[in-house]
Amino acid sequence: MNNILFPLLLCLVFASCGEENESMSEANYPAIPVTYPNTRTDSTEDDYFGTTVADEYRWLEDDNSIETKDWVKEENQATFGYLEQIPFRGDIENRLTELVNYPRLSSPSKVGDYYFYSRNDGLQNQAVIYYKEGMDGEERVFIDPNKLNEQGTTSINLLGADLDNRYMAYSRSEAGSDWNKIYIRDIATNEDLDDELEWIKFSGAGWYGDGFFYSRYPAPSEGDVLKGNNMNHSVYYHKIGQPQSKDRIIYEDTEHPTYYHYGGTTENEDYFIMYAAPGTDGFATYYLPLEGDGELPPEIELTALFPDTKNKNQVIHTAGRDFWVHTDIGAPNYRLVKIDLDNPKKSSWTEIIPEAENLLQGVNTGGGYLFANYLEKATDRFYRLSYEGENKTPVQLPGVGSAGGFGGREDEKKLFYVYTSFIYPPTIFEYDVDANESTPFFEPNLKFNPSDYEEKQVSYISKDGTEVTMFLVHKKGLKLDGSNPAYLYGYGGFNISLSPSFSVMRLPLLENGGVYAVANLRGGGEYGEEWHQGGMLKNKQNVFDDFIAAGEFLIEEGYTNKDKLAIAGGSNGGLLVGAAMTQRPDLFAVAFPAVGVMDMLRYHRFTVGKGWIPEYGSSEDSSMFPILHAYSPLHNLKEGTAYPATMVTTADHDDRVVPAHSFKYAAKLQASQGGDKPVLIRIATDAGHGAGKPISKTIEEQADMWSFFFYNTDTPVSYQIKG
Repeated sequence: MNNILFPLLLCLVFASCGEENESMSEANYPAIPVTYPNTRTDSTEDDYFGTTVADEYRWLEDDNSIETKDWVKEENQATFGYLEQIPFRGDIENRLTELVNYPRLSSPSKVGDYYFYSRNDGLQNQAVIYYKEGMDGEERVFIDPNKLNEQGTTSINLLGADLDNRYMAYSRSEAGSDWNKIYIRDIATNEDLDDELEWIKFSGAGWYGDGFFYSRYPAPSEGDVLKGNNMNHSVYYHKIGQPQSKDRIIYEDTEHPTYYHYGGTTENEDYFIMYAAPGTDGFATYYLPLEGDGELPPEIELTALFPDTKNKNQVIHTAGRDFWVHTDIGAPNYRLVKIDLDNPKKSSWTEIIPEAENLLQGVNTGGGYLFANYLEKATDRFYRLSYEGENKTPVQLPGVGSAGGFGGREDEKKLFYVYTSFIYPPTIFEYDVDANESTPFFEPNLKFNPSDYEEKQVSYISKDGTEVTMFLVHKKGLKLDGSNPAYLYGYGGFNISLSPSFSVMRLPLLENGGVYAVANLRGGGEYGEEWHQGGMLKNKQNVFDDFIAAGEFLIEEGYTNKDKLAIAGGSNGGLLVGAAMTQRPDLFAVAFPAVGVMDMLRYHRFTVGKGWIPEYGSSEDSSMFPILHAYSPLHNLKEGTAYPATMVTTADHDDRVVPAHSFKYAAKLQASQGGDKPVLIRIATDAGHGAGKPISKTIEEQADMWSFFFYNTDTPVSYQIKG
């Protein structure tokens, strides 16, 4: 398939590492005084099926008000006033700057005679996009986002080229917002055309003829750009050279204004494939045959291949009237089937790759083959197969970790993929399709010795007896005497899998004798759809139980103790941290809820929050309200409770999980804190949910986080910065 978008909640990290340093003697840091703003409360209340729920910080939802802006300023003053007093904060920032300063490359992507790729030379805020004719051609800059604004907060994403490889569509986002604009660049001249498309979210560019299909929302009203409820996501066709006002509407659904509609064209531009999703779980699948002459038919009528939105069916490949579909219908671990459009009933499907014990996470195409990606205990396996599922041949990866790639056009015999693990820096491999052989293409040059560290996978038992897996990373020879600082990360939702990944940002923890732990909680996708459903809707408490059990395991096995254990997560993971720390405040020393969904009763009222109803349920549903109310982090803070040292993080341009969640949670947590631990909220400016964040801002935020962690776990820190 070509240019088909699947909106996911993704988390991007920078890959690197560095030399280890020995710790100082045991620390005993003095308390740092902190004065919080005097945050007012009001009498706002809501009635939910006879239950009255107070919302005394409702006024913080208005991010445009002077009062809220003043509150943000005062909170940041308190936060940075605290952080500036941590003596080793500057050393950690310098160390991270030193570690990040190395070249990083993306996998090349072939477009006609050209190869496109991005490279960051080290400390550039955004990677620069390059292209060259052939692998040995002259390297030229295609787009340098760093020259688009001085702050480095503009990010660029290539959306794909037309069939004749004349034009490249790309999107541009400012300050981390989900809102994008789409532009078109002439590849040969490397100059933009006059076309500019606005109010884009969750869209690719499905080329057909002299234009492309894309998705957009109506323009929001003034003041609601970053918080308004986005409705009526529709598909349009834009023809090059015409103003956006003349774009032809391809599909809209006024009966379901909350649905997302997105899609793209097949490799040969013979079909437009569209997906209609009520939210982030399940979608209907439609197709529109294209004649190949570059012109749209006078009447547009999409045919429903899968009209039901309960399942997940992704079109992988087409040939004539045959569709290859990756599906969970009758297969919680997924399978690949071939469907004849002239006889599409289920009993006539041809099974190409049957369901297996391990999750069939996805299937790519390239070089005339299928590449099946299985997830075995949250680590990747790839197999090369024919289009009929024959001659299944394993692809030999460098180790047990994570890999991504193996995609390209049918005539490409050279593909690329990236392999990484927790201690194996992301390395690009060139893959010979016919020979099934890999050779290193780009290896990062880091001051890092993997043999100094170890990574392993353990299992533990959750509250209800379910076995859960967890990755652990630490120095070799670590003493299991309960004295080590530990950082437990989780997500547990939206069918997202947490597999091994490498990040330079973890080095301060590992270098100072810490343990990095990643738990594969229910709600994620690591073990198929049943694992996902075991942690969603009425089963959401299982996710929190799994996370709490992970912390208990780390303590019981001697990796750490409750005074050294931190928990962290972002977005849905921020919800996870918020719920865990309200349910077991005694278990954790430090908490880092990042851009979290903290108000489970009102989340669906902002931007794209309604799309999470299939995952969470809604407070407007009488059967789901008591469940949401029982774990909603905001509503389960209890005055006088000793909570962990907490640093909430959010951003002023986060229009996915609006900052009001974090504002209200931090305000109530500060008022509720009955212990002596600090409660801070760090509010980034000109930043969003995470994607496209400049490296300079990332380094600053990570330095603040590790400084807060080490200081509040009495962890000794010593760095000798080398030039």
